[in-house]
Amino acid sequence: MKLEEEINQKKFTSETQKLIINMIYTNNWLENKMKTFFDEAKLTPQQYNVLRILRGSKDSLSTNQIRERMLDKMSDASRIVDRLILKSLVSKKTDTTDKRLVQVEITKKGLKLLESLDPRISEMEGGMIGLTKADSVLMNALLDKMRALKK
Repeated sequence: MKLEEEINQKKFTSETQKLIINMIYTNNWLENKMKTFFDEAKLTPQQYNVLRILRGSKDSLSTNQIRERMLDKMSDASRIVDRLILKSLVSKKTDTTDKRLVQVEITKKGLKLLESLDPRISEMEGGMIGLTKADSVLMNALLDKMRALKK
């Protein structure tokens, strides 16, 4: 369905204004869709992101390394890690070379949780079935270009 029909607005002042409104609307739509997924898993998107980062890493990571890889750069990685520790999804230990640093790694429970969520992620990707690979490549290139314009 076209944006105009979704929000009952027939005119925009420019294609750029329509793009901005379309991005905000689509972001809200996607956030609501993902919220249901994360609520069912009893995770926040940031917690899921940290678990995903740790699973993809060969070694344990410091909170600074986790923060560098996070999607939400404004998040407090230390606080997120502490909440994941309370859920027994990650563990941390003092770095062997620098006692001021801690290293974080995903636990078996955390790996098991991610494994249980993987099929659901695949389902959500399947919901984008109307997009071809070329569509996805183009959209990624446009979004990368837009972020590169920030000043």
